[in-house]
Amino acid sequence: MIDKTSVYAQLRRDLTAVFEGERDLIANMANCSALLFQSLPDLNWAGFYRTIGSDLVLGPFQGRPACVRIGLGRGVCGAAAANKKTVLVPDVHEFPGHIACDAASKSEVVIPLIDRGRVIAVLDLDSPILNRFDQADADGLETLVAVLLESSDL
Repeated sequence: MIDKTSVYAQLRRDLTAVFEGERDLIANMANCSALLFQSLPDLNWAGFYRTIGSDLVLGPFQGRPACVRIGLGRGVCGAAAANKKTVLVPDVHEFPGHIACDAASKSEVVIPLIDRGRVIAVLDLDSPILNRFDQADADGLETLVAVLLESSDL
């Protein structure tokens, strides 16, 4: 069994090293999504949606082409942004209003990036496996989002 605490601790060290000397948020989001996609098993999408006006707009990601705009409050990403809380979804087909950008996705976790009380983006990870994400993933990803926010000019 994988020790997720150790996995996320290593990812934190890796992200800190990758972000060293770079303060651009988009560049850091791009490297973050690439590192997560390459390092975490059983993902079919890892990336960001940035808050622009009343929408979440596709940002840096790894995986298949995705929905470009999501209204705040719509789908898993929109719910996480609207509520300013991480959302874990064991089975996306049971989430009311789920937006199916990739029919292969079966579970999802979304973490909001909050700066001065405002959601500036969300980190979205999808998996083709039911129940892929748990609280250990949510906690680890929240830590990585904190590293991203601390390392970037907002």
